[in-house]
Amino acid sequence: MVHTERYELIFQMSGAADDVVSVRMTDRTGAGGFPVYEDETGIVRAEISDRGEVRMLASGGHQAPGAVLARPLTEDAPDTQ
Repeated sequence: MVHTERYELIFQMSGAADDVVSVRMTDRTGAGGFPVYEDETGIVRAEISDRGEVRMLASGGHQAPGAVLARPLTEDAPDTQ
């Protein structure tokens, strides 16, 4: 199965502008069997299914992300970080 190499994770904030983070596929898979993606710091990590469903993975304490959407990026799209 071919997976998208990069995504933008869009954290929807009520009453504020959305926060967007670019993530890349790692060599790991999550509990659902789908690839784990992370940002360049390794702090933002998510398992993203082949249907674009996002499961955020905690990388530290006190993380409580709200609604998150995943938008696939093409290889020639610029990073937003």
